[in-house]
Amino acid sequence: MSLNEHALDRVRCFLLDMDGTFYLGGELIPGSLAFIDRVRATGRDFLFLTNNSSHNAQFYVEKLGRMGLAVDRSRVLTSGEAAAAILNERYPGKRVFLLGNEFLAEELREAGVAVDREHPDMVVVGFDTTLTYDKLWAACDLVRAGLPYVATHPDFNCPTETGFMPDIGAIMAFIEASTGRRPDLVVGKPNTGIVDAALRRTGLRAEELAMVGDRLYTDIETGLRSGMLSILVMSGETTEAMLAASDTVPDLKFDRLSDMIPLL
Repeated sequence: MSLNEHALDRVRCFLLDMDGTFYLGGELIPGSLAFIDRVRATGRDFLFLTNNSSHNAQFYVEKLGRMGLAVDRSRVLTSGEAAAAILNERYPGKRVFLLGNEFLAEELREAGVAVDREHPDMVVVGFDTTLTYDKLWAACDLVRAGLPYVATHPDFNCPTETGFMPDIGAIMAFIEASTGRRPDLVVGKPNTGIVDAALRRTGLRAEELAMVGDRLYTDIETGLRSGMLSILVMSGETTEAMLAASDTVPDLKFDRLSDMIPLL
């Protein structure tokens, strides 16, 4: 994890996590906009790559706009969008029981995936901020019955301005405790589904990309597994104690995005 001032030279595009990396909840992390300005000034590119499937790409475009960064939807790739592509590829025509909110349902429908609570062929679980016990119960019944089971991402918690809110990992743990099953496929970071989608979106090779984020088990593992430069920022979930205890070691570590500016 020693800082090599030339390590960033080969990076043509930064894959940026959002929650805990660019902002916390509704608050922009200081220096984030200056980092984007520097990336653009040096002829590099960026793509927001978020595991958070509780919102769709358009939501994030609007949120970033309110924070002072104007981007179009091509600059945002969600685990829900990547999941929709995989559903069309691996489970064409299958009707989905969705444990997720309306943003994710809209993202699936836009991609041509049928969301059908009454006659599903499979189960898709996202970060459902509209979760109810009845929805969990129904999902468990279907998973226990053996229907294919896909999850958008593995995150246990979502960082906020005041701490953490339980994420999809907690929902999957509930389902596993009831049914004994883990998902057949998890799409989001650090898995290959969302990486493949990012490579298609950028048109670059993995070695030309850097994965930047605040979580060791998703963001940093994505970089390490995929041959990207892995960059940890300490502005979100990971603490120094967590880093010291982990076998996952990032290539580079910074307190926040803006600390990279002098090296770009």
